[in-house]
Amino acid sequence: MTIEGEKTRAPAGSAKRALVGRLSWGLADQAASSVSNFAVGIYVARSLGVTAFGVFSLAWVTYGVVLNVSRGLATDPLTVRFSGPPGAAWRGAVGRSTGTALGVGGVLGAVCLVAGLGLGGRIGPAFAALGVMLPGLLLQDAWRYSFFAAGTGRKAFLNDVVWGVALVPAMVVAARVGTVAAFVLAWGASATVAAGYGCVQSGIRPRMAEARGWLREQRDLGYRYLVENVSLSGASQLRAYGLGVIVGVGAVGAVRGAELLLGPFLAVLMGLSLVTVPEAARVLRQAPHQLGRFCLLLGGGQAVGALLWGSALLLVPGRLGEMVLGDVWHSASQLIVPISLGVAGAGLGTGAAAGLRALGAARRSLRCQLFASACYVGGGLGGAAAGGAVGSAWGAAAATVSGSAVWWLQLRSALREHAQAPIREVRTS
Repeated sequence: MTIEGEKTRAPAGSAKRALVGRLSWGLADQAASSVSNFAVGIYVARSLGVTAFGVFSLAWVTYGVVLNVSRGLATDPLTVRFSGPPGAAWRGAVGRSTGTALGVGGVLGAVCLVAGLGLGGRIGPAFAALGVMLPGLLLQDAWRYSFFAAGTGRKAFLNDVVWGVALVPAMVVAARVGTVAAFVLAWGASATVAAGYGCVQSGIRPRMAEARGWLREQRDLGYRYLVENVSLSGASQLRAYGLGVIVGVGAVGAVRGAELLLGPFLAVLMGLSLVTVPEAARVLRQAPHQLGRFCLLLGGGQAVGALLWGSALLLVPGRLGEMVLGDVWHSASQLIVPISLGVAGAGLGTGAAAGLRALGAARRSLRCQLFASACYVGGGLGGAAAGGAVGSAWGAAAATVSGSAVWWLQLRSALREHAQAPIREVRTS
Protein backbone atom coordinates (compact mmCIF):
# COMPACT_ATOMS: atom_id res chain seq x y z
CA MET A 1 0.00 0.00 0.00
CA THR A 2 1.39 3.41 -0.97
CA ILE A 3 0.97 6.43 1.25
CA GLU A 4 -0.25 9.23 -0.96
CA GLY A 5 0.84 12.85 -0.79
CA GLU A 6 -0.84 15.16 1.66
CA LYS A 7 -3.74 17.22 0.35
CA THR A 8 -2.78 20.21 2.44
CA ARG A 9 0.64 21.55 3.09
CA ALA A 10 2.01 22.86 6.36
CA PRO A 11 3.43 26.40 6.38
CA ALA A 12 6.99 26.57 5.05
CA GLY A 13 8.50 27.48 8.44
CA SER A 14 6.69 24.65 10.19
CA ALA A 15 7.77 22.15 7.52
CA LYS A 16 11.40 23.24 7.81
CA ARG A 17 11.32 22.93 11.60
CA ALA A 18 9.84 19.44 11.28
CA LEU A 19 12.56 18.47 8.78
CA VAL A 20 15.31 19.79 11.04
CA GLY A 21 13.79 17.91 13.96
CA ARG A 22 13.71 14.61 12.07
CA LEU A 23 17.28 15.08 10.83
CA SER A 24 18.44 15.96 14.34
CA TRP A 25 16.98 12.77 15.77
CA GLY A 26 18.64 10.83 12.96
CA LEU A 27 22.00 12.31 13.88
CA ALA A 28 21.43 11.77 17.60
CA ASP A 29 20.42 8.16 17.03
CA GLN A 30 23.40 7.38 14.88
CA ALA A 31 25.67 9.11 17.38
CA ALA A 32 24.40 6.78 20.10
CA SER A 33 24.80 3.74 17.84
CA SER A 34 28.23 4.73 16.57
CA VAL A 35 29.58 5.50 20.04
CA SER A 36 28.73 1.93 21.01
CA ASN A 37 30.30 0.46 17.87
CA PHE A 38 33.33 2.73 18.17
CA ALA A 39 33.85 1.73 21.80
CA VAL A 40 33.68 -1.96 20.93
CA GLY A 41 36.13 -1.56 18.05
CA ILE A 42 38.61 0.50 20.05
CA TYR A 43 38.45 -1.89 23.01
CA VAL A 44 39.09 -4.94 20.84
CA ALA A 45 41.91 -3.18 18.97
CA ARG A 46 43.64 -2.13 22.18
CA SER A 47 43.00 -5.35 24.10
CA LEU A 48 43.71 -8.06 21.53
CA GLY A 49 46.12 -6.55 18.97
CA VAL A 50 46.01 -6.11 15.21
CA THR A 51 45.64 -9.80 14.26
CA ALA A 52 42.71 -10.49 16.61
CA PHE A 53 41.21 -7.19 15.52
CA GLY A 54 41.43 -8.44 11.95
CA VAL A 55 39.43 -11.54 12.95
CA PHE A 56 36.85 -9.32 14.64
CA SER A 57 36.70 -7.18 11.47
CA LEU A 58 35.95 -10.23 9.31
CA ALA A 59 33.00 -11.07 11.56
CA TRP A 60 31.95 -7.41 11.42
CA VAL A 61 31.87 -7.22 7.62
CA THR A 62 29.96 -10.52 7.51
CA TYR A 63 27.37 -8.98 9.82
CA GLY A 64 27.21 -6.06 7.38
CA VAL A 65 26.28 -8.40 4.54
CA VAL A 66 23.52 -10.07 6.57
CA LEU A 67 22.27 -6.69 7.78
CA ASN A 68 21.90 -5.50 4.21
CA VAL A 69 19.99 -8.65 3.28
CA SER A 70 17.55 -7.83 6.06
CA ARG A 71 17.26 -4.19 5.04
CA GLY A 72 16.70 -5.01 1.39
CA LEU A 73 13.90 -7.47 2.11
CA ALA A 74 12.36 -5.93 5.22
CA THR A 75 13.01 -2.26 5.99
CA ASP A 76 13.94 -0.60 2.68
CA PRO A 77 10.50 -1.28 1.16
CA LEU A 78 8.98 -0.10 4.44
CA THR A 79 10.72 3.29 4.29
CA VAL A 80 9.80 3.80 0.62
CA ARG A 81 6.13 2.86 0.91
CA PHE A 82 5.12 3.48 4.51
CA SER A 83 6.95 6.68 5.49
CA GLY A 84 4.32 8.71 7.27
CA PRO A 85 2.27 8.95 10.46
CA PRO A 86 2.10 5.67 12.44
CA GLY A 87 -1.44 4.66 11.53
CA ALA A 88 -3.01 1.25 11.05
CA ALA A 89 -1.26 0.68 7.71
CA TRP A 90 2.11 1.48 9.26
CA ARG A 91 1.52 -0.82 12.24
CA GLY A 92 0.56 -3.74 10.04
CA ALA A 93 3.53 -3.17 7.75
CA VAL A 94 5.94 -2.91 10.69
CA GLY A 95 4.71 -6.17 12.16
CA ARG A 96 5.37 -7.96 8.88
CA SER A 97 8.63 -6.11 8.22
CA THR A 98 10.16 -6.82 11.65
CA GLY A 99 8.99 -10.42 11.41
CA THR A 100 10.86 -10.68 8.12
CA ALA A 101 14.01 -9.23 9.70
CA LEU A 102 13.77 -11.71 12.57
CA GLY A 103 13.32 -14.59 10.14
CA VAL A 104 16.33 -13.50 8.08
CA GLY A 105 18.37 -13.40 11.28
CA GLY A 106 17.30 -16.90 12.23
CA VAL A 107 18.05 -18.45 8.86
CA LEU A 108 21.37 -16.75 8.17
CA GLY A 109 22.37 -16.99 11.80
CA ALA A 110 22.10 -20.76 11.56
CA VAL A 111 24.31 -20.68 8.47
CA CYS A 112 26.97 -18.62 10.29
CA LEU A 113 26.81 -20.92 13.31
CA VAL A 114 27.37 -24.05 11.22
CA ALA A 115 30.14 -22.36 9.23
CA GLY A 116 31.86 -21.19 12.41
CA LEU A 117 31.75 -24.63 14.00
CA GLY A 118 33.23 -26.08 10.82
CA LEU A 119 36.00 -23.49 10.45
CA GLY A 120 37.48 -23.74 13.92
CA GLY A 121 40.80 -22.01 14.58
CA ARG A 122 40.78 -18.29 15.36
CA ILE A 123 37.97 -17.33 13.00
CA GLY A 124 35.44 -20.11 13.68
CA PRO A 125 34.38 -19.16 17.24
CA ALA A 126 33.81 -15.53 16.20
CA PHE A 127 31.51 -16.60 13.35
CA ALA A 128 29.66 -19.08 15.56
CA ALA A 129 29.04 -16.34 18.13
CA LEU A 130 27.83 -14.00 15.38
CA GLY A 131 25.37 -16.64 14.17
CA VAL A 132 23.81 -16.94 17.62
CA MET A 133 23.41 -13.15 17.93
CA LEU A 134 22.12 -12.28 14.43
CA PRO A 135 18.35 -12.47 15.14
CA GLY A 136 18.59 -9.88 17.91
CA LEU A 137 20.95 -7.66 15.95
CA LEU A 138 18.69 -7.57 12.89
CA LEU A 139 15.51 -7.03 14.87
CA GLN A 140 17.05 -4.07 16.69
CA ASP A 141 18.01 -2.49 13.37
CA ALA A 142 14.52 -3.08 11.98
CA TRP A 143 12.97 -1.15 14.88
CA ARG A 144 15.23 1.81 14.16
CA TYR A 145 14.13 2.01 10.53
CA SER A 146 10.50 1.51 11.47
CA PHE A 147 10.58 4.45 13.88
CA PHE A 148 12.25 6.72 11.33
CA ALA A 149 9.72 5.73 8.68
CA ALA A 150 7.04 6.97 11.07
CA GLY A 151 8.94 10.20 11.76
CA THR A 152 9.48 9.25 15.42
CA GLY A 153 13.27 9.26 15.49
CA ARG A 154 13.25 9.93 19.23
CA LYS A 155 12.20 6.33 19.81
CA ALA A 156 15.05 5.04 17.67
CA PHE A 157 17.46 7.17 19.68
CA LEU A 158 16.15 5.82 22.98
CA ASN A 159 16.44 2.29 21.65
CA ASP A 160 20.10 2.80 20.78
CA VAL A 161 20.73 4.37 24.19
CA VAL A 162 19.34 1.21 25.79
CA TRP A 163 21.73 -0.83 23.62
CA GLY A 164 24.67 1.32 24.74
CA VAL A 165 23.76 1.01 28.43
CA ALA A 166 23.38 -2.76 28.16
CA LEU A 167 26.72 -2.94 26.36
CA VAL A 168 28.71 -1.68 29.36
CA PRO A 169 28.30 -4.71 31.67
CA ALA A 170 28.50 -7.03 28.69
CA MET A 171 31.88 -5.57 27.73
CA VAL A 172 33.15 -5.98 31.29
CA VAL A 173 32.37 -9.70 31.13
CA ALA A 174 33.89 -10.01 27.64
CA ALA A 175 37.10 -8.31 28.78
CA ARG A 176 37.52 -10.90 31.52
CA VAL A 177 37.17 -13.72 28.98
CA GLY A 178 39.54 -11.99 26.57
CA THR A 179 38.52 -13.56 23.23
CA VAL A 180 37.04 -12.20 20.00
CA ALA A 181 34.03 -14.50 20.36
CA ALA A 182 33.30 -13.09 23.82
CA PHE A 183 33.22 -9.54 22.45
CA VAL A 184 30.92 -10.59 19.60
CA LEU A 185 28.56 -12.25 22.09
CA ALA A 186 28.57 -9.20 24.35
CA TRP A 187 27.84 -6.87 21.44
CA GLY A 188 25.00 -9.06 20.15
CA ALA A 189 23.46 -9.77 23.56
CA SER A 190 23.18 -6.06 24.36
CA ALA A 191 21.54 -5.49 20.95
CA THR A 192 19.03 -8.24 21.76
CA VAL A 193 18.08 -6.35 24.94
CA ALA A 194 17.39 -3.26 22.82
CA ALA A 195 15.42 -5.35 20.31
CA GLY A 196 13.14 -6.49 23.14
CA TYR A 197 12.71 -2.89 24.24
CA GLY A 198 11.66 -2.00 20.68
CA CYS A 199 8.67 -4.31 21.05
CA VAL A 200 7.69 -2.40 24.20
CA GLN A 201 8.17 0.99 22.54
CA SER A 202 6.05 0.19 19.51
CA GLY A 203 3.50 -2.10 21.11
CA ILE A 204 3.94 -4.33 18.05
CA ARG A 205 5.07 -7.92 18.00
CA PRO A 206 7.10 -9.12 14.98
CA ARG A 207 5.00 -11.45 12.83
CA MET A 208 7.35 -14.06 11.45
CA ALA A 209 4.40 -16.07 10.16
CA GLU A 210 3.54 -13.19 7.80
CA ALA A 211 7.08 -12.75 6.47
CA ARG A 212 6.28 -14.71 3.30
CA GLY A 213 3.32 -12.43 2.62
CA TRP A 214 5.49 -9.35 3.11
CA LEU A 215 8.10 -10.67 0.67
CA ARG A 216 5.36 -11.37 -1.87
CA GLU A 217 3.80 -7.90 -1.49
CA GLN A 218 7.12 -6.07 -1.79
CA ARG A 219 8.82 -8.30 -4.35
CA ASP A 220 8.99 -5.57 -7.02
CA LEU A 221 11.24 -3.51 -4.73
CA GLY A 222 12.49 -5.96 -2.13
CA TYR A 223 14.38 -8.37 -4.33
CA ARG A 224 16.06 -5.60 -6.29
CA TYR A 225 17.03 -3.85 -3.06
CA LEU A 226 18.28 -7.20 -1.75
CA VAL A 227 20.65 -7.63 -4.70
CA GLU A 228 21.66 -3.97 -4.48
CA ASN A 229 22.40 -4.08 -0.75
CA VAL A 230 24.17 -7.43 -0.85
CA SER A 231 26.35 -6.27 -3.72
CA LEU A 232 27.35 -3.28 -1.58
CA SER A 233 28.20 -5.18 1.60
CA GLY A 234 29.34 -8.25 -0.31
CA ALA A 235 31.89 -6.10 -2.11
CA SER A 236 33.24 -4.95 1.26
CA GLN A 237 33.37 -8.54 2.45
CA LEU A 238 35.14 -9.78 -0.70
CA ARG A 239 37.64 -6.98 -0.43
CA ALA A 240 38.30 -7.79 3.24
CA TYR A 241 38.69 -11.51 2.59
CA GLY A 242 40.84 -10.87 -0.47
CA LEU A 243 43.00 -8.37 1.40
CA GLY A 244 43.52 -10.95 4.13
CA VAL A 245 44.61 -13.54 1.59
CA ILE A 246 46.84 -11.23 -0.48
CA VAL A 247 48.44 -9.19 2.29
CA GLY A 248 47.43 -10.77 5.63
CA VAL A 249 44.79 -10.48 8.34
CA GLY A 250 46.73 -7.60 9.88
CA ALA A 251 45.99 -5.50 6.78
CA VAL A 252 42.27 -6.03 7.36
CA GLY A 253 42.73 -4.70 10.87
CA ALA A 254 44.64 -1.68 9.54
CA VAL A 255 41.81 -0.78 7.14
CA ARG A 256 39.23 -1.18 9.88
CA GLY A 257 41.36 0.96 12.20
CA ALA A 258 41.45 3.77 9.64
CA GLU A 259 37.67 3.50 9.28
CA LEU A 260 37.37 3.84 13.05
CA LEU A 261 39.30 7.11 12.86
CA LEU A 262 36.56 8.35 10.53
CA GLY A 263 33.94 6.99 12.94
CA PRO A 264 32.52 10.36 14.15
CA PHE A 265 31.95 11.55 10.59
CA LEU A 266 30.63 8.17 9.50
CA ALA A 267 28.18 8.48 12.40
CA VAL A 268 26.87 11.69 10.84
CA LEU A 269 26.67 10.11 7.38
CA MET A 270 24.88 7.01 8.64
CA GLY A 271 22.60 9.09 10.84
CA LEU A 272 21.49 11.07 7.82
CA SER A 273 21.03 7.85 5.85
CA LEU A 274 18.34 6.77 8.32
CA VAL A 275 16.15 9.67 7.30
CA THR A 276 17.24 10.57 3.77
CA VAL A 277 14.94 8.16 1.93
CA PRO A 278 11.83 9.05 3.98
CA GLU A 279 12.67 12.76 3.60
CA ALA A 280 13.31 12.42 -0.13
CA ALA A 281 9.96 10.64 -0.45
CA ARG A 282 8.28 13.55 1.36
CA VAL A 283 9.98 16.07 -0.94
CA LEU A 284 8.81 14.07 -3.96
CA ARG A 285 5.19 14.11 -2.73
CA GLN A 286 5.12 17.77 -1.71
CA ALA A 287 7.52 19.52 -4.14
CA PRO A 288 8.82 17.09 -6.78
CA HIS A 289 10.72 19.83 -8.63
CA GLN A 290 12.90 20.27 -5.52
CA LEU A 291 14.05 16.63 -5.31
CA GLY A 292 17.21 17.09 -7.41
CA ARG A 293 18.29 20.11 -5.38
CA PHE A 294 17.60 18.27 -2.13
CA CYS A 295 19.76 15.34 -3.21
CA LEU A 296 22.59 17.61 -4.39
CA LEU A 297 22.69 19.50 -1.10
CA LEU A 298 22.59 16.23 0.80
CA GLY A 299 25.38 14.54 -1.14
CA GLY A 300 27.56 17.61 -1.53
CA GLY A 301 27.36 18.44 2.16
CA GLN A 302 28.43 14.94 3.13
CA ALA A 303 31.36 14.97 0.69
CA VAL A 304 32.66 18.29 2.01
CA GLY A 305 32.27 17.09 5.59
CA ALA A 306 34.28 13.93 4.89
CA LEU A 307 37.14 15.95 3.36
CA LEU A 308 37.21 18.33 6.31
CA TRP A 309 37.24 15.48 8.82
CA GLY A 310 40.01 13.67 6.95
CA SER A 311 42.07 16.86 6.88
CA ALA A 312 41.67 17.21 10.65
CA LEU A 313 42.83 13.62 11.17
CA LEU A 314 46.11 14.41 9.40
CA LEU A 315 46.88 16.86 12.21
CA VAL A 316 46.41 14.30 15.01
CA PRO A 317 49.70 13.75 16.94
CA GLY A 318 51.08 10.22 16.81
CA ARG A 319 50.96 9.84 20.59
CA LEU A 320 47.26 10.63 20.66
CA GLY A 321 46.62 8.16 17.87
CA GLU A 322 48.46 5.44 19.77
CA MET A 323 46.38 6.20 22.86
CA VAL A 324 43.23 5.54 20.84
CA LEU A 325 44.20 2.58 18.63
CA GLY A 326 47.31 1.21 20.27
CA ASP A 327 49.49 -0.82 17.91
CA VAL A 328 46.91 -0.44 15.12
CA TRP A 329 47.61 3.32 14.83
CA HIS A 330 50.86 3.07 12.86
CA SER A 331 49.38 1.08 9.98
CA ALA A 332 45.96 2.77 10.08
CA SER A 333 47.35 6.33 9.95
CA GLN A 334 48.88 5.65 6.51
CA LEU A 335 45.40 5.08 5.08
CA ILE A 336 43.70 8.31 6.25
CA VAL A 337 43.95 10.21 2.93
CA PRO A 338 42.62 7.51 0.56
CA ILE A 339 39.89 6.36 2.94
CA SER A 340 38.76 9.98 3.49
CA LEU A 341 38.51 10.45 -0.29
CA GLY A 342 36.56 7.21 -0.57
CA VAL A 343 34.11 8.29 2.13
CA ALA A 344 33.69 11.66 0.41
CA GLY A 345 32.84 9.88 -2.83
CA ALA A 346 30.40 7.62 -1.03
CA GLY A 347 28.77 10.60 0.67
CA LEU A 348 28.26 12.35 -2.66
CA GLY A 349 26.70 9.20 -4.10
CA THR A 350 24.25 8.74 -1.23
CA GLY A 351 22.47 11.92 -2.22
CA ALA A 352 21.67 10.47 -5.65
CA ALA A 353 20.85 7.07 -4.14
CA ALA A 354 18.26 8.65 -1.84
CA GLY A 355 16.59 10.28 -4.85
CA LEU A 356 16.44 7.03 -6.81
CA ARG A 357 14.98 5.21 -3.80
CA ALA A 358 12.33 7.89 -3.33
CA LEU A 359 11.40 7.62 -7.00
CA GLY A 360 11.08 3.86 -6.64
CA ALA A 361 13.58 3.50 -9.51
CA ALA A 362 14.81 0.15 -8.26
CA ARG A 363 16.14 -0.97 -11.63
CA ARG A 364 18.31 2.10 -12.01
CA SER A 365 19.64 1.96 -8.46
CA LEU A 366 20.39 -1.73 -8.87
CA ARG A 367 22.45 -1.07 -12.01
CA CYS A 368 24.34 1.68 -10.21
CA GLN A 369 25.12 -0.46 -7.20
CA LEU A 370 26.26 -3.46 -9.24
CA PHE A 371 28.63 -1.23 -11.21
CA ALA A 372 29.94 0.49 -8.07
CA SER A 373 30.44 -2.82 -6.24
CA ALA A 374 32.32 -4.40 -9.14
CA CYS A 375 34.62 -1.37 -9.29
CA TYR A 376 35.11 -1.46 -5.52
CA VAL A 377 36.18 -5.11 -5.46
CA GLY A 378 38.39 -4.72 -8.53
CA GLY A 379 40.00 -1.53 -7.28
CA GLY A 380 40.47 -2.78 -3.74
CA LEU A 381 42.00 -6.13 -4.66
CA GLY A 382 43.98 -4.80 -7.61
CA GLY A 383 45.42 -2.13 -5.36
CA ALA A 384 46.20 -4.73 -2.70
CA ALA A 385 48.17 -6.80 -5.19
CA ALA A 386 50.07 -3.72 -6.36
CA GLY A 387 50.67 -1.90 -3.07
CA GLY A 388 49.36 -3.80 -0.04
CA ALA A 389 46.90 -2.13 2.33
CA VAL A 390 47.76 1.38 1.09
CA GLY A 391 47.25 0.36 -2.54
CA SER A 392 43.95 -1.28 -1.66
CA ALA A 393 42.73 1.91 0.03
CA TRP A 394 43.61 4.03 -3.01
CA GLY A 395 42.01 1.57 -5.40
CA ALA A 396 38.81 1.50 -3.37
CA ALA A 397 38.73 5.30 -3.21
CA ALA A 398 39.03 5.66 -6.98
CA ALA A 399 36.30 3.08 -7.48
CA THR A 400 33.96 4.84 -5.04
CA VAL A 401 34.32 8.21 -6.78
CA SER A 402 33.65 6.57 -10.16
CA GLY A 403 30.57 4.84 -8.79
CA SER A 404 29.25 8.13 -7.43
CA ALA A 405 29.36 9.65 -10.91
CA VAL A 406 27.20 6.80 -12.24
CA TRP A 407 24.65 7.32 -9.43
CA TRP A 408 24.21 10.96 -10.43
CA LEU A 409 23.87 10.19 -14.12
CA GLN A 410 21.10 7.70 -13.33
CA LEU A 411 19.31 10.14 -11.02
CA ARG A 412 19.32 12.80 -13.72
CA SER A 413 17.71 10.37 -16.16
CA ALA A 414 15.15 9.24 -13.57
CA LEU A 415 14.17 12.83 -12.74
CA ARG A 416 13.69 13.56 -16.43
CA GLU A 417 11.42 10.52 -16.78
CA HIS A 418 9.42 11.53 -13.70
CA ALA A 419 8.93 15.06 -15.02
CA GLN A 420 7.45 13.63 -18.21
CA ALA A 421 4.95 11.51 -16.24
CA PRO A 422 3.99 13.71 -13.25
CA ILE A 423 0.93 11.64 -12.24
CA ARG A 424 2.91 8.44 -11.72
CA GLU A 425 2.97 6.97 -8.21
CA VAL A 426 6.18 6.87 -6.18
CA ARG A 427 6.23 3.07 -6.26
CA THR A 428 7.18 1.05 -9.30
CA SER A 429 5.47 -2.01 -10.68
